[in-house]
Amino acid sequence: MQLLELGASCPDVTVLDHNGNEVSLSSYKGKKLIVYFFPRASTPGCTAQSCNLSDNYERFQKEGYEILGVSADTVEKQKKFQEKYNFPFLLLADTERKLIDAFGVWGPKKFMGKSYEGIHRITFVFDEKHILIDIVSKVKTKDHSNQLFSLNEV
Repeated sequence: MQLLELGASCPDVTVLDHNGNEVSLSSYKGKKLIVYFFPRASTPGCTAQSCNLSDNYERFQKEGYEILGVSADTVEKQKKFQEKYNFPFLLLADTERKLIDAFGVWGPKKFMGKSYEGIHRITFVFDEKHILIDIVSKVKTKDHSNQLFSLNEV
């Protein structure tokens, strides 16, 4: 697993959002951007994390940030997840792992003594020029917004 490094430019990748529309990260240039990766839609940790970001979305907007959530789930699963919780930001369906691989968040994981490959829960923060200014790799799902607000840049 080779994570995107601080100071790197935001990868210009295009994937589908929860509505089936193409979304290019380059279309957010000029805006600060938070891209968070989560293992799977509608699971307890991913729900807690996404709801926490959603609950604080207005504050992120006031600070000039857009938020994008990314997993390898299908458009349909992301749509159900978005509709159930009415998230105000886009969820991206990266079924081909374009973003996941570009950001370096796919790798070995362990759960209950079993090893497997999967998405690591990691959040990337970009400035207006789309330069990576921070990475949160130890995400607190129920308090993720406060983690981000405590960063100097957010």
